[in-house]
Amino acid sequence: MLVALTGAGISAESGVPTFRGEEGLWKRYDPSRLATPEAFQRDPKTVWEWYAWRREVIAKAEPNEAHRTLADLEREKGLWVITQNVDGLHQRAGSKKVIELHGNIWRVRCLSCGARFYDRRVPLKEIPPRCGKCGGLLRPDVVWFGEPLPEDALRKAYDLSARAEVFLVIGTSATVYPAAELPLIAKRSGAKVIEINPEETPLTPFADLSIRKGASEGLREVVGDLI
Repeated sequence: MLVALTGAGISAESGVPTFRGEEGLWKRYDPSRLATPEAFQRDPKTVWEWYAWRREVIAKAEPNEAHRTLADLEREKGLWVITQNVDGLHQRAGSKKVIELHGNIWRVRCLSCGARFYDRRVPLKEIPPRCGKCGGLLRPDVVWFGEPLPEDALRKAYDLSARAEVFLVIGTSATVYPAAELPLIAKRSGAKVIEINPEETPLTPFADLSIRKGASEGLREVVGDLI
């Protein structure tokens, strides 16, 4: 089984700013203080303005070569993608077997009735947006600091990691747990771990192969051996 874990680095090639690399208006805000349940409870308008801005940036982005390569590997080899990203670019590239550990920025959840649905409007007409069913306050259906990862997604990610024969780690700093644990689970289970990242990470000493290049260029080096 072929499994890939992807992080912000793969989408950076599409022009999606990394979580801690925002520019412009939001440069003066600490994302770790905005992406929390407490911040949302205190000031939902400001939190939603930040997410509305991120949605507008992501809406202009297109899947890049790396996204498309992984979609090709799914069709040809049955590859699964486990992603820390919330931008939905893997699905737009054609990947269907995608586990989203941190949710999806295009999905919202009602805090009153619990409804979950996709809302791809850009720009949003109302900030903060309200539920069309009950009028309750909507929040982005993403995982915030201090919140657990979705149980089903995490369980599936652990299972895939334990069964992988080749485990690709693409564009992730390998510092955010529990996602950073997944390549180690794969390694202990006998998988070949291939890291693609321009920078050295805490995973590097455990990888069977580390390619110091961006996602698209690095995948070009290994895709021939994977097909």
